[in-house]
Amino acid sequence: MATGWSRRKRGIMQLAVISDLHLGRRGRTDGFGHDDAAFLRFLYFLEGNFEQIVLLGDIWETLTGTLPGQAKAELRAAQEAHPELTRRFRRRKYRHVHGNHDIVSRDADGIPEEIILRADGVRLLFTHGHQSDELVAHRPQASELGVWAGGWLRRLRLDPIYRIASSIDQWRGGVSPDSTRCTFQRAWMHRAERRDVDVMVTGHTHLATRAEHGARLYLNSGSCSEGNFSYLAIDTRRGDYTVHEGF
Repeated sequence: MATGWSRRKRGIMQLAVISDLHLGRRGRTDGFGHDDAAFLRFLYFLEGNFEQIVLLGDIWETLTGTLPGQAKAELRAAQEAHPELTRRFRRRKYRHVHGNHDIVSRDADGIPEEIILRADGVRLLFTHGHQSDELVAHRPQASELGVWAGGWLRRLRLDPIYRIASSIDQWRGGVSPDSTRCTFQRAWMHRAERRDVDVMVTGHTHLATRAEHGARLYLNSGSCSEGNFSYLAIDTRRGDYTVHEGF
C-alpha cells in the first residue's frame, strides 16, 4: 500500500502532517480536547494549503475502555462519537498510518504502518514511531495496560497523577527536546541511515521537532490532542520542512 502510493504520487510537493489526536468516545477518557467544528476549520485550512494530509497515527484512542481488550469496540465508538471528522478522514486527500493507540485500525480498516514517498529527489519515510519505544515494541500488553490504567486515572478525575505518570513515560521513552540527548530520535535516525531515507517523519512523543542529523532530517508532528494544533508543513520542491503550532 505504501509503495503503491509512492509510485502514484512521485510529483507531490506540499504535504501537511498531523498526529496524536487521541479521538475517543468522548467523556473523561477522550484526550482530543477540541470542539469538532473548530477542528474542522483547522482541517479546511490544511486542505486549502496542502496537496495531501498525512494522519501519522494515534488518530483514535482505543485503549481506554472500561475493561482492557476492547480496542475494536472503542475504535467504532470513537468514530461514531466524531462522525464529521470520521467522514473527513476518509476523503482521498488524506493518507493514514496507524499508531500504537489505534493499531487495531490495521486490521479493522487496513491502515498501514508506514508510508514511503519519493519526490523531487528526496526519500521520506512516515511512521508513527512507537516501534522504537522499547516498552511498546517488546512488551505491548504491559504498555496497553498502562494506557488503560491512565484512562481510569482520568475517568476518576485524578489528573495530577495522570500528568505525573505521563511525564515519567516521556522520560522512560528517552524523549528530549535536545536532539543530541533524545535516544528516541537517535534510534529513528539510525533506521533512516539503514533504509537510505533522507527525511524521517514520526509522531508518538507529542513533541514537535525539526532536527538536522548531518545530511538527514528528523521531523516530529507533535500532537493535536489536549486542544493543541500542531502540524508539519513539507514542500519537497522548495526544500521547506517546518514545524507549526497553531494556525
